[in-house]
Amino acid sequence: MEQPRTRRREKQNLRIWLKMLSSTGKVEKHVRSRLREDFETTLPRFDVLAELYRRPNGVTMGELSSMLMVSNGNLTGLANRLQQDGLILKAPMPTDKRTHLLYITREGKSRFEEMAKEHETWVGEFFKNFKDEELAQLLTLLSKIEYAADMGGIEETDDEL
Repeated sequence: MEQPRTRRREKQNLRIWLKMLSSTGKVEKHVRSRLREDFETTLPRFDVLAELYRRPNGVTMGELSSMLMVSNGNLTGLANRLQQDGLILKAPMPTDKRTHLLYITREGKSRFEEMAKEHETWVGEFFKNFKDEELAQLLTLLSKIEYAADMGGIEETDDEL
């Protein structure tokens, strides 16, 4: 027979999971909307520029798709459009002409920096009513969740219930 305490914990875990999904979804929806309204762009375009901005020496399509957790097929069209818009450059890799490196252009850097500044403000709006200690605690707790996900889950002990 299942112990009531364990069942309560399972229900609580599901409520937390659903609350995390809901919260993340609402923040993402807001950011997507603001990117569209203020910059006439999309979150995937912003994400590609962000990754390339951090890597001025370029990355391959495979590396970028892995970083963004999307398929190469999804990334190819997006990269082509960003290149057409002059925001990124695709160049053959010197050691393997079949592989292309992606770089952010000067125009792409400038555009990204403008968007990133606003993005930081938008995200900050969601956390403005938190105390510093609460933000630190939230970051610690989210790091524990991330670690558990990386490890495939954390084995519980009786004192954790």
